[in-house]
Amino acid sequence: MGASGSVGTGELPTPELFEGVVGQPRAVAQLMAAARHPVHAYLLHGPPGSGKRAAARGLAAALLCPSGGCGRCNSCRRALAGSHPDLVTVERSGATLDIDEARVITMRAQRRPLESARQVLMVNDIHLAGRAAPALLKTIEEPPASTVFVLVADDLPSSLTTIVSRCVQIPFDAISPTVMTGWLVGHGVDVALAESVAAASGGRLDRARLLVNDAGFAARQQRWRSVPTRLDGTGAAAATVASELLASAGEALAPLREQHAQEIAALVEQAEAGGSKGVPGRKQMEDRHKREERRWRTDDLRFGLATLAEVYRDRLVDTVGAAAGPGSPGTASERRRAARQVDAISEASAALGRNANESLLMDALMVELSEMLD
Repeated sequence: MGASGSVGTGELPTPELFEGVVGQPRAVAQLMAAARHPVHAYLLHGPPGSGKRAAARGLAAALLCPSGGCGRCNSCRRALAGSHPDLVTVERSGATLDIDEARVITMRAQRRPLESARQVLMVNDIHLAGRAAPALLKTIEEPPASTVFVLVADDLPSSLTTIVSRCVQIPFDAISPTVMTGWLVGHGVDVALAESVAAASGGRLDRARLLVNDAGFAARQQRWRSVPTRLDGTGAAAATVASELLASAGEALAPLREQHAQEIAALVEQAEAGGSKGVPGRKQMEDRHKREERRWRTDDLRFGLATLAEVYRDRLVDTVGAAAGPGSPGTASERRRAARQVDAISEASAALGRNANESLLMDALMVELSEMLD
């Protein structure tokens, strides 16, 4: 197991390299120490939106900086922006990281650095390597001395076990609502909005940043809360509510699509400034945008379902409170009904995570909740 020698002053990199990483003090401390005496491969793993990619770029900046990670030089700035020639970022083009992409990674690992003493290969979504994992193992295990792998994963499936054993692991946690709220308030967000956004973000900083400026967020949240009052026991009402909730999830994509348009524009501008024919990397960026939109839509629906479940849980609590008086008629059946409603919503949320058909799922859920009315 080879290691890459230290470059620069040997001092710890500046914390400024990890300013985009929130609520991960342990991971940042590990990365700052790693940058001082780097080895051949690191694996950053944790929930989506927990700051892994920003942290990976911060580590790359420290590894490529001639001063060990000053955070101010041209090398650091380009690495943090993802444009340094010795930072090679690999994104999957399909649902998984396939064998052809694994071969490309292997070839790029053999490349000599262009500017720095080493190059950094940042491979995103390595948890989706699947059948390609064995093809990557040898290269990740023993890359050239001038190559450092920084792998990024949402989880650690069994297919990745051998690769995991060859890397230094840096775990990331979901950002807690308390930390997220504090960070938002610290950036000028109203406390009430910050608390709502923190709850809706699912521990994802990227999602929280967009929701803060999403003018339709509060309206979508209220639409979900109003569902119980709009269901009247008829299939027509259930279908209408389901359709509106799905349309609402589509509206939630607007801020993300605006961000994507800005990223494409910046890529085009960079290509034109460099005199490139065409726009290198555009297809990969557009493919990534499509994946992010699908995930964003699913996240918005799951947050909506969580909001709806909270409404029914409140009803369950109210029913239990009403049952405190002896002989209260109907309270037992009401409690069972409210519990079934919460269970149905939880099952629907879990099904979304398994890529169920959204339209069929929402229609079925609204009909089921409607049939449970008094």
